[in-house]
Amino acid sequence: MRILVVTGTGTEVGKTVVTAAVAAAARGAGRRVAVLKPAQTGVAPGAPGDADEVARLVPGVSTDELVRYPDPLAPATAAARCGAGCVRAEEVADAATRLAADHDLVLVEGAGGLLVRLNAEGETLADAAVLLSAPVLVVARPDLGTLNATALTGEALRSRGVGPVGVVVGSWPCEPDLAVRCNLEDLPTMGAGPLLGAVPEGSGGLDAPAFAATARSALAPALGGTWDAAAFAARYPA
Repeated sequence: MRILVVTGTGTEVGKTVVTAAVAAAARGAGRRVAVLKPAQTGVAPGAPGDADEVARLVPGVSTDELVRYPDPLAPATAAARCGAGCVRAEEVADAATRLAADHDLVLVEGAGGLLVRLNAEGETLADAAVLLSAPVLVVARPDLGTLNATALTGEALRSRGVGPVGVVVGSWPCEPDLAVRCNLEDLPTMGAGPLLGAVPEGSGGLDAPAFAATARSALAPALGGTWDAAAFAARYPA
């Protein structure tokens, strides 16, 4: 897996922390890692964005950001409001391909959910994944409502011929309720692939060494970690 696209089932689901976790696991294995943020919204010029947060959590990772808009909106809408140019799916694919020439793994982190519009033409992160022929990792919430959002994301990917590689819970709560515990069993059946990890809530506040250890224990071997789905589910019976 040279290029991996990371999308969420919506906004504020933990995409950046999961992206950082995958990067940390790969860095721990000695791989050269780059993180590409095609469109950063809701961040003022000069302020740290998602790519900077990954760089803080994972020393040694390369980062690139294509466009930035100050309003916390979908990229197409944010661009229109400030009169800036939009990013195109082809630009995203070209940037990821260039980074892949010098790195062992390129992570492309989307903005919001999979079908959030990048530009007025309606292109999305899914279009970039199609151009790249890249697998997509889906980051999901753990709580009530996540099953429908995960199923829709998986269906949208499969309808475009893109393979969802699996699902990672972006913020696993310290005290999971009944719905959250049941979702451990149900999420892998939603058509977005197997459950490949659960990152504990608050992980983004750790320092780099502690985050690296958390990443390894929170991700399945397919993503470079040691997390075991069956053992994890046994700790949280429904």
